[in-house]
Amino acid sequence: MIDDRQEEKMIKENVYFDGNVKSLGFSQQDGESTVGVMAPGQYTFGTGAPERMTVVKGALTIKRVTDADWVTFTAGDAFEVAGNSSFDLQVEVATAYLCEFLPA
Repeated sequence: MIDDRQEEKMIKENVYFDGNVKSLGFSQQDGESTVGVMAPGQYTFGTGAPERMTVVKGALTIKRVTDADWVTFTAGDAFEVAGNSSFDLQVEVATAYLCEFLPA
């Protein structure tokens, strides 16, 4: 059993946009990831490392700097965003996601 002090070190809570986006960060052998939920709204995220986002439940409509148009991804769909970039999100319903940070 892991005590509370060890658990605090392996799980990091992230809160963005006045609490409308929340995630829990964790590490595994293959790298860093977060799982989270976004409330309905419009958001812009910046990236440091490249990312792969997988929609777990709900839908994300995104526009990366390289996209001409908005693209919608639903449960089970994944998309990638380049490192040192940004992307815009439109969220119509509360949406759960997995974000995996990829090697540069």
